Amino acid sequence: MPEKEKAALLQGTLDMLILKSLQSGPRHGYDVARWVESTSDDILAIEEGSLYPALHRLERRGWIAAEWGLSESNRRAKYYQLTKTGRARLKHEVHAWESLVRGITLVLEAKPTEA
Repeated sequence: MPEKEKAALLQGTLDMLILKSLQSGPRHGYDVARWVESTSDDILAIEEGSLYPALHRLERRGWIAAEWGLSESNRRAKYYQLTKTGRARLKHEVHAWESLVRGITLVLEAKPTEA
Protein backbone atom coordinates (compact mmCIF):
# COMPACT_ATOMS: atom_id res chain seq x y z
CA MET A 1 0.00 0.00 0.00
CA PRO A 2 1.47 3.42 -0.91
CA GLU A 3 2.62 5.55 2.02
CA LYS A 4 -0.03 8.22 1.35
CA GLU A 5 -2.80 5.64 1.66
CA LYS A 6 -1.69 4.18 4.98
CA ALA A 7 -4.01 5.10 7.82
CA ALA A 8 -2.94 7.96 10.01
CA LEU A 9 -2.67 6.93 13.64
CA LEU A 10 -5.06 8.67 15.96
CA GLN A 11 -3.33 10.68 18.62
CA GLY A 12 -2.69 8.49 21.65
CA THR A 13 -2.78 5.14 19.85
CA LEU A 14 0.95 4.92 19.16
CA ASP A 15 1.81 4.07 22.77
CA MET A 16 -0.82 1.32 22.84
CA LEU A 17 0.47 -0.19 19.58
CA ILE A 18 4.06 -0.16 20.79
CA LEU A 19 3.11 -1.72 24.12
CA LYS A 20 1.07 -4.39 22.34
CA SER A 21 3.98 -5.21 20.02
CA LEU A 22 6.14 -5.92 23.08
CA GLN A 23 3.57 -8.13 24.80
CA SER A 24 5.07 -11.31 23.40
CA GLY A 25 8.66 -10.39 24.24
CA PRO A 26 11.51 -7.97 23.56
CA ARG A 27 11.89 -6.32 20.16
CA HIS A 28 14.21 -3.70 18.71
CA GLY A 29 12.70 -0.52 17.28
CA TYR A 30 12.66 -1.54 13.65
CA ASP A 31 10.98 -4.83 14.58
CA VAL A 32 8.29 -2.96 16.56
CA ALA A 33 7.40 -0.93 13.46
CA ARG A 34 7.55 -3.97 11.19
CA TRP A 35 5.29 -5.99 13.56
CA VAL A 36 2.62 -3.26 13.65
CA GLU A 37 2.69 -2.92 9.87
CA SER A 38 2.50 -6.64 9.13
CA THR A 39 -0.07 -7.37 11.86
CA SER A 40 -2.34 -4.63 10.49
CA ASP A 41 -2.11 -6.03 6.92
CA ASP A 42 0.02 -3.01 5.94
CA ILE A 43 -2.72 -0.54 6.91
CA LEU A 44 -0.80 1.03 9.79
CA ALA A 45 2.75 2.30 9.62
CA ILE A 46 4.89 3.89 12.30
CA GLU A 47 7.36 6.38 10.92
CA GLU A 48 10.85 6.38 12.39
CA GLY A 49 10.43 10.03 13.39
CA SER A 50 7.51 9.05 15.63
CA LEU A 51 8.70 5.63 16.78
CA TYR A 52 11.95 6.44 18.55
CA PRO A 53 10.67 9.48 20.49
CA ALA A 54 7.71 7.32 21.60
CA LEU A 55 10.01 4.47 22.70
CA HIS A 56 12.11 6.91 24.72
CA ARG A 57 8.99 8.46 26.27
CA LEU A 58 7.64 5.02 27.26
CA GLU A 59 11.01 4.15 28.75
CA ARG A 60 11.07 7.38 30.81
CA ARG A 61 7.57 6.56 32.10
CA GLY A 62 8.75 3.12 33.19
CA TRP A 63 6.36 1.27 30.88
CA ILE A 64 9.20 -0.36 28.95
CA ALA A 65 12.83 -1.18 29.71
CA ALA A 66 15.67 -1.29 27.21
CA GLU A 67 18.98 -3.06 26.87
CA TRP A 68 21.52 -3.45 24.11
CA GLY A 69 21.86 -6.70 22.20
CA LEU A 70 22.58 -8.11 18.76
CA SER A 71 19.96 -8.10 16.00
CA GLU A 72 19.27 -10.95 13.60
CA SER A 73 21.82 -9.40 11.24
CA ASN A 74 24.46 -9.37 14.00
CA ARG A 75 24.23 -5.60 14.47
CA ARG A 76 24.07 -3.84 17.79
CA ALA A 77 20.45 -2.92 18.57
CA LYS A 78 18.48 -1.63 21.54
CA TYR A 79 15.82 -4.13 22.61
CA TYR A 80 12.70 -2.97 24.43
CA GLN A 81 10.46 -5.02 26.69
CA LEU A 82 7.33 -4.42 28.73
CA THR A 83 7.64 -3.79 32.43
CA LYS A 84 4.99 -4.76 34.97
CA THR A 85 3.77 -1.15 34.89
CA GLY A 86 3.70 -1.30 31.08
CA ARG A 87 1.54 -4.43 31.13
CA ALA A 88 -0.95 -2.69 33.41
CA ARG A 89 -0.90 0.39 31.18
CA LEU A 90 -1.50 -1.73 28.07
CA LYS A 91 -4.55 -3.29 29.74
CA HIS A 92 -5.87 0.19 30.58
CA GLU A 93 -5.21 1.52 27.05
CA VAL A 94 -6.93 -1.47 25.40
CA HIS A 95 -10.00 -1.05 27.63
CA ALA A 96 -10.20 2.68 26.83
CA TRP A 97 -9.76 1.97 23.09
CA GLU A 98 -12.50 -0.68 23.11
CA SER A 99 -14.87 1.75 24.85
CA LEU A 100 -14.11 4.43 22.27
CA VAL A 101 -14.67 2.03 19.36
CA ARG A 102 -17.93 0.86 20.92
CA GLY A 103 -19.16 4.46 21.19
CA ILE A 104 -18.14 5.36 17.64
CA THR A 105 -19.77 2.18 16.30
CA LEU A 106 -23.04 3.06 18.02
CA VAL A 107 -23.00 6.49 16.41
CA LEU A 108 -22.13 5.15 12.95
CA GLU A 109 -24.82 2.47 13.10
CA ALA A 110 -27.54 4.81 14.37
CA LYS A 111 -30.44 5.46 12.05
CA PRO A 112 -30.70 9.09 10.96
CA THR A 113 -33.37 11.04 12.78
CA GLU A 114 -34.99 14.27 11.72
CA ALA A 115 -34.18 17.31 13.77
